[in-house]
Amino acid sequence: MLARMPLPTLPEPSPLARHWDLDPDTVFLNHGSFGACPRVVLQTQAALRAELERQPVRFLHRELEPRLDHARAALAALVGCSADDLAFVPNATTGVNTVLRSLSFAPGDELLTIDHTYNACRNVLDYVAGRSGARVVTAAIPFPITGPELVVERVLAAVTERTRLLLIDQVTSPTGLVLPVAELVQALAARGIDTLVDGAHGPGMLPLDLARLGAAYYTGNCHKWLCTPKGSALLYVRPDRQDRIRPLVLSHGANSTRTDRSRFRLEFDFTGTGDPTPWLCIPAALQFLRELVPGGIDAIRAHNHALACWGRDRLCEVLGVAPPAPDSMLGSLAAVPLPLDDTPPTGPLGLDPLQIALHDRHRIEVPVMRWARPRLRLLRISPQIYHSRAQHEWLVRALAAELAGGGAR
Repeated sequence: MLARMPLPTLPEPSPLARHWDLDPDTVFLNHGSFGACPRVVLQTQAALRAELERQPVRFLHRELEPRLDHARAALAALVGCSADDLAFVPNATTGVNTVLRSLSFAPGDELLTIDHTYNACRNVLDYVAGRSGARVVTAAIPFPITGPELVVERVLAAVTERTRLLLIDQVTSPTGLVLPVAELVQALAARGIDTLVDGAHGPGMLPLDLARLGAAYYTGNCHKWLCTPKGSALLYVRPDRQDRIRPLVLSHGANSTRTDRSRFRLEFDFTGTGDPTPWLCIPAALQFLRELVPGGIDAIRAHNHALACWGRDRLCEVLGVAPPAPDSMLGSLAAVPLPLDDTPPTGPLGLDPLQIALHDRHRIEVPVMRWARPRLRLLRISPQIYHSRAQHEWLVRALAAELAGGGAR
């Protein structure tokens, strides 16, 4: 039997990676897709689950409301709004569904979005429009892009007297751009048009002040940049719009006679038996991040932004392309355009062959995405505090080897 070739020694992550249980045999550079939860937060969740199973009635009937209130207050302080204006949802896609499927539209109404919109949310926009006879209008935003003013210009140029709602990403998934949502919310409001902000990457990546932002609706994940367990996200609804929004699942709160809490609270806080522990872990995750490094969440945010800009620039050097966006339009994500390749995606998930090669030959987990509007092929990095520059250099060398046909060098 032939002896197996020894695997190359992988670069060391940040020393802070000791707080996560990430696979040491993988250079994990894809925090942006699903996040990664630190060990201490998972331990908090395990303790909560044990408590829930020890006495489910006490936990869910007698104690859940004050526990949710505590978690909501901690999150509201971070994102800048009243806790009463927040609802918990499993993820931002659910938040977008909740808003769009609560609202009513008529034939001829226009629902405005952009061509960088996350595919799952574009799907629900198309569904809602098709069900009501409304029309989806898509503003084309170039990539590469020179600055945020072009986003404002293109979106406002697509507004008509029939526009009823804008769905806009705060941070685009395929291209990693931080968009000027504050300017757009204000400009659309002046025309009597509400905005739904898909802030899937917002909490933890960007400083937020939702009350000041003034959007009618905002949804964002906690499991990404706040490192909470999977299944924790927020939905903010401005007080004057809360009577329009109902949870996707109606339960006991729909006909409750209680007057000590708003209908918004009563309907969203309990939609049936489930596991509330991801939401209840939010205070523990915030405490962990605040104590992880001097400067807490602000320092982590600055570190991740700096590493995203540096890593993107190194990739651009190898690819021989200019950075596709100014640093001011980046948070903790950065995408670079790759040479087009007509090799079809493979496997049940439809992965790009380059993504498979980077994983199988170089043990790197990083997304390579095909983007049809316009036709682009993108590699996206998403630095988190547990990453190191050495890991990104490993990616740079692996990418250079693959594009040169060098295989597993």
